[in-house]
Amino acid sequence: MFDSEAIERIKAQQRAWEAGELQAFLARQPESRADCRSGAGLPVERVYTPAHIADTSFDEIGLPGRYPFTRGPYPTMYRGRLWTMRQIAGYGTGHDTNQRFRYLIEQGQTGLSVDFDMPTLMGYDSDDPRSLGEVGREGVAVDTLDDVEALFDGIELEDISVSMTINPTAWILLAMYIALAQARGNDLGRLSGTCQTDILKEYVAQKEWIFPIRPSLRLVRDMIVYCADDMARYNPINISGYHISEAGATSVQEVAFTMANAIAYVEEVTGAGVPVDRFAPRLAFYFVAQADFFEEVAKFRAARRIWAKLMKERFGATRPESMRLRFHCQTAALTLTKAQPMNNIVRTALQALSAVLGGAQSLHTNGLDEAYAIPSEFAMKIALRTQQIIADETRVANVVDPLGGSYYVEALTNRIEAEVGKILSKVDALGGTVKAIEEGYFQREIADSAFEFARRKASGAEPVIGVNKFVEPPEANAVPVHKVDPAVEARQIGHLRAVRAKRDGTRVAALLERLAREAADPGVNLMPVTIELVKARASLGEIVGRLRQVWGRYVETPVF
Repeated sequence: MFDSEAIERIKAQQRAWEAGELQAFLARQPESRADCRSGAGLPVERVYTPAHIADTSFDEIGLPGRYPFTRGPYPTMYRGRLWTMRQIAGYGTGHDTNQRFRYLIEQGQTGLSVDFDMPTLMGYDSDDPRSLGEVGREGVAVDTLDDVEALFDGIELEDISVSMTINPTAWILLAMYIALAQARGNDLGRLSGTCQTDILKEYVAQKEWIFPIRPSLRLVRDMIVYCADDMARYNPINISGYHISEAGATSVQEVAFTMANAIAYVEEVTGAGVPVDRFAPRLAFYFVAQADFFEEVAKFRAARRIWAKLMKERFGATRPESMRLRFHCQTAALTLTKAQPMNNIVRTALQALSAVLGGAQSLHTNGLDEAYAIPSEFAMKIALRTQQIIADETRVANVVDPLGGSYYVEALTNRIEAEVGKILSKVDALGGTVKAIEEGYFQREIADSAFEFARRKASGAEPVIGVNKFVEPPEANAVPVHKVDPAVEARQIGHLRAVRAKRDGTRVAALLERLAREAADPGVNLMPVTIELVKARASLGEIVGRLRQVWGRYVETPVF
């Protein structure tokens, strides 16, 4: 973008400025921050000029909606349509969470996002002894199709996008969602939303798994192929960097490890003979918006460019839609503090703004009280209003990629892309993503980064307002928190047992045996039989339990 003579003049001007005005000023007032680094530890210079991006062609930055999509996946971005505003919700029974959904829709939420309780995530029914004390606590309890019917009672599935935060049991929840839509006479091709599904990041970071890695990958493949055939607008997977970051990864590691997982999924599906352009347009991503404002904006821009190049150059994609990275974003729960909880509103607002300036397609803003419990209705309304104020009052949505062309942001974008490329090359050298997981590579890297961050925070080198800087005496009852009805567990178990009592047990048993037979054949897609099972009122725990008998369990090799 700049001719060589102009760059040399700029460099000369900067050298003269450093020797003159800067040195004279530093002699009177030394800098308090001499060695500045980004949140990921990348060195940050005092000032940026065109010389820092002299080797960057305009084609690398480009225009919105055009390869390599650095500036956004769509030509008009928020001028045409705002990001989907999602506030994740889930507690108690399906009926309980349905009431929260209705409240949020009344407040202007434009997409639903479902959080499931730990037994549902891990494949246990509510009456399993291992579920004791956890039913409906950290999300909604789902055992059978009846629970999903209650969850979406009165909500038109064709009219609202539904995101489900579920991984090891994702294919069962998708089957229930499909079965409900079919029972209502909905057109599957008109359903929109996302199932998180990303099981590889569980082995890497979040630690919620059931089966060994390779059969788990097979389930992801089955979901992607099924949706490619029958659900044209639905995203069967949200490849997630969020949890990788929350486990302690840097922003660079978040993008790199997420891309490594994405490569593994694409290889899994194409290895089954499915052309990349048939399914890639519906792959979606999920990133965090962390505290380092400009690094986060650059991270999102770099991720789009990296994905576009991977799909075109590595996998031979030809459709622009296959190269277009679309992502959901959530503000960083890890940054929220119990100390001075009102500060969390400010943190969340700034993180949300970075997601918008970075071009997110949907956004969840955290509640101010999430360091204590799942958010209250009041906290969720404030979080939603935060998005609405950004959308309607700041005017940042008027311009596509308004920080594009910033010397600093473009230089950061380039640096993140380069650092991610180094990590992906290392993963390839290790034998690919699955091999790297099995050898503990990702886990060690995250553990090291998490330890370093904790060390800096403990020493005060990483300031956290209210925790290690500007500390105040703790307040009693600082914020009112959401409380789950203690009777939830008994109500949910009673409902589950009533469903079992009235279903056709012989049909359920026959379908479970069919599931086991088909699971033993890696060439069979397990979505159709799972849909039949949930329609017959087989429970989530029964389906998972039968597959455990076929595939066994995953046991992690500890990494220190």
